[in-house]
Parts: sequence; C-alpha cells; structure tokens
Amino acid sequence: MCAIESGRRGRRVLVLERSERIGKKILISGGGRCNFTNLYCQPENFLSSNPHFCKSALARYTPADFIALVEKHGIAYHEKTLGQLFCDGSSSQIVALLESECRDAGVSIEVSQAVQSVTRGNGFSIRTERSQFHASSLVIATGGLSIPKMGATAFGYELAKQFGIAVRECRPGLVPLTFADDDQKAYCDLSGISAEVVALVDGQRFREKMLITHRGLSGPAILQISSYWKAGQAITLDLAPEREVLRALGETPAGRDLASATTALRAALPARFAERWMQLHTPPEWTNHGLAKLERQIHEWKVVPNGTEGYGKAEVTAGGVDTDELSAKTMESRKVPGLYFIGEVVDITGHLGGFNFQWAWASGHCAGQAA
Repeated sequence: MCAIESGRRGRRVLVLERSERIGKKILISGGGRCNFTNLYCQPENFLSSNPHFCKSALARYTPADFIALVEKHGIAYHEKTLGQLFCDGSSSQIVALLESECRDAGVSIEVSQAVQSVTRGNGFSIRTERSQFHASSLVIATGGLSIPKMGATAFGYELAKQFGIAVRECRPGLVPLTFADDDQKAYCDLSGISAEVVALVDGQRFREKMLITHRGLSGPAILQISSYWKAGQAITLDLAPEREVLRALGETPAGRDLASATTALRAALPARFAERWMQLHTPPEWTNHGLAKLERQIHEWKVVPNGTEGYGKAEVTAGGVDTDELSAKTMESRKVPGLYFIGEVVDITGHLGGFNFQWAWASGHCAGQAA
C-alpha cells in the first residue's frame, strides 16, 4: 500500500521482500479468504500506549477506500459477522490486487531479499546477501513476531533500536490462552466444544464464541480478550449471557438438585460442557443462597490462565515501535528523517475482525503520501 501510494506520486520505489513470495500472511488470513477490512472500524478497536495515535491515519484512509479498490478489481466479497468483510473466493485475490496496483504505479518488487544491514549517511544504504541499494527514504513494514513459521522476525524492532528509537514491550496478541494444570485436567478432554460467552478483563468486554482446546481456551472471545490479558490476571467468563439459568429451580423447591441444575444449564451450553461445569461447581446445599451463588458463578466464572500459546499461534504482536517516536500524520520517525514505520511493527494492535488489515492499509497510505 505504501509502495503504491509512493509510486503514484512519481517516486522510484523498490519493495524488498525477505520471503520467496509476497503476501504470505495475507494468503493464510481469514481461513484463506482474507478478512480484508471491517465496516465498523473505529479508533476504539485498537490498543496502544497512545490510543489517539491511530486516529489520523484511520480517518484519512477508511474501509470505504479499500472496498473501492476491491470493487475496482472485480473481487466479490461478503460480510460474515460484525462488519467483517471476506473475499468470496480466495485471499490470493487481495495479493493480486496489490501486485497489479504496484505494477501500474511503476513499483519494483524483489523477493528473497533478506536485509543484512542498514546504514545512514546521505540517505540510507541497504545491503542484502546479493545486492546493495541506496534510498532517500526507507519504510519499515516488517510486521511483528507472530507466526515465525511464516518468516516473522524481530528485524523491525532491532532496526528501530539501532537508530535509537524506543520500542514498547512486545507480547503475543489475539492468541489462545492456556489452562493451569488443574483446569486442563478438568476441561481439556472437552476439546472442540464451543459456546457463546462474554469474556471480560481490565474493563474490556467481548461477546463471541469461546472454544475449549486441548491446552486451554480459544475462539474469537478469547482471542480478543488475550490482547488485554496480563500474566497472573483472572479473566471472567459469562457462560450464559442475558439468561437467568436457575430461575425455574428457585420457584420449585422440590426440583433443586444437580440433575435439574444441569438440565437448566444445558439450555445455554453444550451438554457435555454443562454437565462437567456443574459437577465441578455443585453448591454445598441447594438453598436460595446456594442457587444465587451458583447463578453468579455461571455469569462470573473466574479463570486464571497460566500463559498463552505464544507467537506461534498469535495472529498479531501487541507492542512495538513507540508511537511517541513517530508522526501520526506521516509515520515518519521524529529522530531520523526519511525513516518510516508502518503496520504491525508499530505499537498499534487491532481487534480481531479485519482491523489489523485496515491499520496496515491506512498507515501504509499515510507513509506513501509522504515518503
């Protein structure tokens, strides 16, 4: 996106791609259909040490702008849920769109060009294994640490540090959470079971599906909350949003027992999960007080994960190049003229659902208009 915008301005642009092909992360995104943006993209859908930083870029390049590009290329798409737009066909269509726009803008792309060193004198000198390049502007669009098997490295952060630019601590984002041993033994044989829940931590709240895995919890609700979760914190799960599960039991004292409570919970959860959860949370006595406490637990199940599945399973990297170091309008370093950072390498992390792609397009567009 940055190369396209720069090329359209008549700049001589070269994209150096470390991998043997471009857009590998695009190709695997959205189950191979690329969730390329979100209709409801707002600054509130992003976390950062400076929540205001993303506003300028997102306002200047909107989902409608990228949708217009998709439609220009005749790519059919659909809304899945919650404003998430996917290709009807394949994510390779988005890569082809970007390649086509680069060609039209006169942009050169070289693959299998791993950068070995960057020095700055009169402009920038970039050395790879087989070439050396010189440029007046250098844009770092290297992504984060997520999915190392796709070629992710710390190169962007290391380069920032080389030039004295601060980097906020990185951590896996949009990542499955792992259970402590006791919870693993209690629930992980139910791997594959999912349910709609509300997940809460640190004032953040997401109502979506939760999935039990062989190591802990995943699914959209958990991936969303993971970006805000910190080690040692409990997450709160409402297993029956907007339902009074045990209300009928309170009205019929004769039916207050484990079997009746389990039947009631099955209306909100898959049967096996409802049975297991109720076995592990049986109240000491089936009084009004015991029922009220059990109802609260259903809506406030506290789980303390012992960690995450790490960068191997993380969709994004939270943290990154400190936004205080960059111009919100151009993405240019305040310390090093001509050096720009865009996309995931910056300390801007979107929610699940096309927001990280929209940040990539928007930040790339801004840098491309300035570099």
